[in-house]
Amino acid sequence: QVRIVQSGGGLVQPGGSLNLSCAASGSIFSIYVMGWYRQTQKGRELAAVKTTGGNTNYADSVKGRFTISRDNSKNTVTLQMNSLKPEDTGVYFCNANGLDGAGRDLDAWGQGTLVTVSA
Repeated sequence: QVRIVQSGGGLVQPGGSLNLSCAASGSIFSIYVMGWYRQTQKGRELAAVKTTGGNTNYADSVKGRFTISRDNSKNTVTLQMNSLKPEDTGVYFCNANGLDGAGRDLDAWGQGTLVTVSA
């Protein structure tokens, strides 16, 4: 069984910064893609993900403001969010996609963390 634990988030004023962290643990063979999705008023969307090889994919709306970092050896990922806007408000979910220790498909989600950008 794989467990995803998130931390970070909270309330910040527009223009401020927040950092989200996520760690995957348990029976993991390999995580190919790890990153963040968010549920906003627009629906659920990809915010930023990073592959084992270092390739990144950002939503157009966060490019230049958010930075994703990943430690493959520790199965952790962080999201540094700068210049936050009210439209970034939402629940952010960490996702790990790969294979578990038994060789089965792994698609695990964190519990979600609320990010509120408001004056």
